[in-house]
Amino acid sequence: MWMYLGLLAALFLGLHNLCKKHAVQGNEVFPVLLGTITSGFLILLPFFIGSVYFPEGTKELGFYITRIPWETHGFIFIKSMIMAASWILAYQALKHLPLTIVTPIRSAGPFFTFIGAILIYNETPKFLQWIGFFLIIFSVMLYSKIGKQEGIHFKRNKWVYAIIAATFLGAASGLYDKFLIQSLTLNPQTLQFWFCWYTILILLVILSITWFPYKEKRKAFKWRWTIVAVGVLLQAADYFYFKALQDPEALIMLLSAIKRSQLIIAVVIGGLVFKEQNKRKKLVPLTGILVGIFLILYS
Repeated sequence: MWMYLGLLAALFLGLHNLCKKHAVQGNEVFPVLLGTITSGFLILLPFFIGSVYFPEGTKELGFYITRIPWETHGFIFIKSMIMAASWILAYQALKHLPLTIVTPIRSAGPFFTFIGAILIYNETPKFLQWIGFFLIIFSVMLYSKIGKQEGIHFKRNKWVYAIIAATFLGAASGLYDKFLIQSLTLNPQTLQFWFCWYTILILLVILSITWFPYKEKRKAFKWRWTIVAVGVLLQAADYFYFKALQDPEALIMLLSAIKRSQLIIAVVIGGLVFKEQNKRKKLVPLTGILVGIFLILYS
């Protein structure tokens, strides 16, 4: 069941990436990010209020947000800092790079998760899983060559380094999620609610320095419906992902790889919607990534 939940998370993540590209195009990144997180938070807020005033009814719905000790709040705040840094880097990169280049680089995330799962959680990969992961990395290298044809030189483009750093931080957060869900026994909605709350506080501090004081930047910001859509889709994806992690048999390395099936939506549909270049050439490494995911799933 946890694999099916992982595929549902991938579906919502793929749609989330399409909306995110539209939201950040020609827009200020930080307020867009704040808008998406706030939208997700507002979706969860009624469940928090219901948990305080109507606990029995909220438990029956399956969305009860439990009370947690301050120590657990500290652990969630650490996750918020990791993901805030990852999102800031990723959104900036997405603003300056084609979606069909950004998404495949992000697909290298399972490789970092794979290494962490072995070292931290002692998850044991099979032979075909090794092949699958290295096939994903090789396919990402092919994307770098295609990117040069679009004037994107991977060694000299700072946004490429930004998306690589964002990918590494995202993988670290994924490994940390397993600790939060399984070791601290947090339910998905509790983790999601407090994570959104602390991320909003972090972003407000950043915006108070970099955006709110500058009238020109505030005027340059464009509100789009996709900002709300990104927040809602992300919460849906996270909910199914965390539900999958609640299963004691769930392997974080496989879940991380399963989520990469979002590439089908992001690269194929994204390439058509945003009319990006070299779509046919990008299907070759895309196929390599999907074959790698297949090997991981069915080894």
